[in-house]
Amino acid sequence: MYYLETRRDVVRIPPDRLGLGLEEALTELAQQQFEGKLIDGQNLTVLITGVKAQGEARIIHGDGGVYQDVEYTALLFRPELQEVVEGQVVEVRKFGAFVRFGPLDGLLHVSQIMDDRVNIDEHNQRLVGVETKRDLKVGYKVRARIVSLSLSEISPRDSRIGLTMRQPGLGRLEWIVEAHKKAQPKAPVGGGKVTPPKAKPAVGGGAS
Repeated sequence: MYYLETRRDVVRIPPDRLGLGLEEALTELAQQQFEGKLIDGQNLTVLITGVKAQGEARIIHGDGGVYQDVEYTALLFRPELQEVVEGQVVEVRKFGAFVRFGPLDGLLHVSQIMDDRVNIDEHNQRLVGVETKRDLKVGYKVRARIVSLSLSEISPRDSRIGLTMRQPGLGRLEWIVEAHKKAQPKAPVGGGKVTPPKAKPAVGGGAS
């Protein structure tokens, strides 16, 4: 999900930043230029550190800025199909709940929340199972699986990510703990210890 990667790119230094501290200017400009952007169609740049100039800067005719090759360390976030993620419910709508995991949001459609018909209380930001009475509302933490993925290069926060919780080991974290406890074998009455019978002494003292 998260990766560290060393990357090289070009940063434009505008005229008003020339003559100031180069390292500070490059770091600030690189963060503005690359953070929050999608790389290679699947990696979201979360954070940039360690920006260093590489070689001589270039000037382009008619452009008052300076172009500088840089190398930096990027913290990347890459969601993948079938990946299990943990996040928090941030919004409830008529069609389901949005879950934030890392820097992105995924949609839990009402049909993918639980094996039960779901009533929607949009006013109170709450979803409730008709039979189980299990509820899901803003602030609750869940574990889900990514089942569809379409990232937007123009606006990564508007990417379409579909989630499901209708599989074993998924759901609201409290539901998972509850299911785990129910699956544990019950100890026998009396602590589970079996006392072996005492050996009977031999009749007649043994040897004749």
